[in-house]
Amino acid sequence: MTKVYKTSSAAETIALGEEIGRRLKGGDLIAYSGGLGAGKTTITRGISIGMGLGDEVTSPTFALVNEYRGDRLSLIHFDMYRINSADDLETTGFFDYMDEDTVLAVEWSENIAEELPEDALRIDIQRIYEDSREISITAPEGDDRFEDISY
Repeated sequence: MTKVYKTSSAAETIALGEEIGRRLKGGDLIAYSGGLGAGKTTITRGISIGMGLGDEVTSPTFALVNEYRGDRLSLIHFDMYRINSADDLETTGFFDYMDEDTVLAVEWSENIAEELPEDALRIDIQRIYEDSREISITAPEGDDRFEDISY
């Protein structure tokens, strides 16, 4: 199932992310696609808020991974822009983070497509205008948690 949403500001993108964040559970993996400046970190900020982790989300571009720890769930935010092989992926600790207490948010997921689980939540963000985005959310078959999002 794929649903398409349009946002016209960073605040709306964050609000959509909040709704997604409220629906996530441990073990979920979000696979982002979209170009530079599309809004992947912005929507992740909303997801973090929706998960109850606050809004202190920054791009993991230089660190490769940022961790946002909570009492119930944690959000692990990856940037795979510079990852080109399974060996590179291993050095990020990616596989060590996969457990029932975490949600993984993976920017540039297309660079590790072969390593992603089939049940990943796929979010594609396309910039339409300066602040406008078209955000496609594809949930795994049979997962209806993301069908009726309103923000």
